[in-house]
Amino acid sequence: MSDWLFTDESLQQATTAAVARHRAHRLAGAVVHDATCSIGTELAALRHTAEYVIGSDIDEVRLAMARHNIGGQVPLCRADALRPVSRDTVVLLDPARRSGGRRRFDPRAYVPALDELSEVYRGRPTVVKCAPGVDFDAVRGLGFDGEVEVTSSGGSVREACLWSAALAEPGVRRRATVLDRAEAITDADPDDCRTDAPGRWVIDPDGAIVRAGLVRQYATRHGLWQLDADIAYLSGDEVPVGVRGFEVLEQLPLREKTLRQALSARDCGVLEILVRGVDVDPDRLRLRLRLAGSQALSLVITRIGTGTSARAVVYVCRASLRMD
Repeated sequence: MSDWLFTDESLQQATTAAVARHRAHRLAGAVVHDATCSIGTELAALRHTAEYVIGSDIDEVRLAMARHNIGGQVPLCRADALRPVSRDTVVLLDPARRSGGRRRFDPRAYVPALDELSEVYRGRPTVVKCAPGVDFDAVRGLGFDGEVEVTSSGGSVREACLWSAALAEPGVRRRATVLDRAEAITDADPDDCRTDAPGRWVIDPDGAIVRAGLVRQYATRHGLWQLDADIAYLSGDEVPVGVRGFEVLEQLPLREKTLRQALSARDCGVLEILVRGVDVDPDRLRLRLRLAGSQALSLVITRIGTGTSARAVVYVCRASLRMD
């Protein structure tokens, strides 16, 4: 893609290649109309899997860039996504979620607005790309009754995608797809994991799993358990393949003097700090711990319990990535 044309704003919105290929795979064999094709990143993937694909965009400049980038391999036309120009197609929509470099979090503030798109394409099979932080309840409130898929790639959550009911897997309302490990978890999977004291390892699930609210399903699949029913950290005696785990060396209370002494005794000089459920600024805490050693360690800080029984717990860990 070194010879592609794009602007800074269009590049920020463009789908990463891995995510576009994943979506194209789900749409294999379909007739697809990318009605907000922009510079053509989705079209580049769809042309290899779809039975037939066309693209359109309201922005003449982006459409011209798409023609250059795709090399004339996909029919393109200028059209407003709110005025359909195709029929009997799966419609792919990627409304703009930025204005002046700032993100829009309300789906009704997208361009075109998600509620308008929902009305225009009601009853048609649609795939709508959204920001990963989109309010799922707000989307359901607009009448969406399909599958919400949250996708991560390269260790980061990339997007949420709305698959209309006609395209969704039966019985699935939420899906987390971790492309780095080719793993998918859904709300139809078993979720009967327990809550217990830590085992040998603490695991911080991929952000797509957390964002999709599928931590318990992921834990059950891999024989893990929760440290607290309301916190996303998991524990187990083994780390799932391809996952980075934190081997627990000791458990301590959240007291800076105690932590400083423990880390000094372990010759810690490089410290990673993970926090969930506790009001701690990792960067400020790291400075106050005055590290001077040579070893790399991790602190996992979390809350255990609720109400008056809640307490902050710190696990001193050594991080490791399981490859086999």
